Amino acid sequence: MNERIKALMGKTLDSEFSHTWDTMTYEGLLQFSEKFAELIVRECAQSFEAEVDTWKEMVPYQGSMKRKGTQAIKQHFGVEL
Repeated sequence: MNERIKALMGKTLDSEFSHTWDTMTYEGLLQFSEKFAELIVRECAQSFEAEVDTWKEMVPYQGSMKRKGTQAIKQHFGVEL
């Protein structure tokens, strides 16, 4: 498994859940899955923003492209802006 994915999984467990995999209820698993997916989407949006920052030749359009792209990613997955 990708190290970033493992880190996000750990962050999800550390931040919101007091249960282990063995003691997590079905409802807890659903909550974990939702939070984990949200963190992945946010990470993708941040990665996109960082990539756009490297596009020096697109300086006039860089800011609006970054905002629109990040917003599109988050809206597509229903993550709050």
